[in-house]
Amino acid sequence: MVRCPGQDQRFWKPGDIFELKCPGCGKGLEFWKDEPDRKCRSCGKKVRNPRIDLGCAEWCQYAEQCIGSITPDGTAAICDKLITQMKAVFDTDQKRIDHALSVLNHAGYILADEGGDPIVVKAAAILHDIGIHEAEKKHNSAAGKYQEIEGPPIARQIMADLDLDDKTIDHVCKIITNHHSAKDIDTIEFQILWDADWLINFPDEFAGGDKDATAKRIDRIFKTKTGRQMATKLFAA
Repeated sequence: MVRCPGQDQRFWKPGDIFELKCPGCGKGLEFWKDEPDRKCRSCGKKVRNPRIDLGCAEWCQYAEQCIGSITPDGTAAICDKLITQMKAVFDTDQKRIDHALSVLNHAGYILADEGGDPIVVKAAAILHDIGIHEAEKKHNSAAGKYQEIEGPPIARQIMADLDLDDKTIDHVCKIITNHHSAKDIDTIEFQILWDADWLINFPDEFAGGDKDATAKRIDRIFKTKTGRQMATKLFAA
């Protein structure tokens, strides 16, 4: 039997099989692009695939017969397009691409527990550092304040080109404007992005230190209950 090209692995491209860190224990977890989720062998946590790509299975009437029952996230198509645009901006900067995808992964978990607008949270996660190259080019610095200046216009154009509504675009841009400074926004969507970003950056910012000091930093920095729980398990257990 000839398989549908959309699901046939012979037609897959580099990057369709990738690795992300488990938000529960930090161990590497390999995903295939069409896997909705996978159970971490280290800690047992069920990890959702933030880059799910079901190809033709998202619209084909024979999808269930081909690959079984599927329940794709309604935001998947938008996220896929945002990821494509993010990768185009970062070009060969794989470190920035991987960081954005890791933040997206963590944000998805916090979102599931804390609630919020999935499109806003995921778009902000994908695009939160989108101005970093412009900041480096114009200001010779990757400092947070310059990202907050340079990022929103780029993100706004990307989202407008994808026909996202003005309310969503404004909210995402405000999150990007504040994602280092937290000056004038405190929505749950912002809190989720803040915590997801810190889950990736925390080890680099606060290397070493005893558990008590780490626990105090976690309580001071993280804004959601779920984010604090994840940080405690990862860094202070």
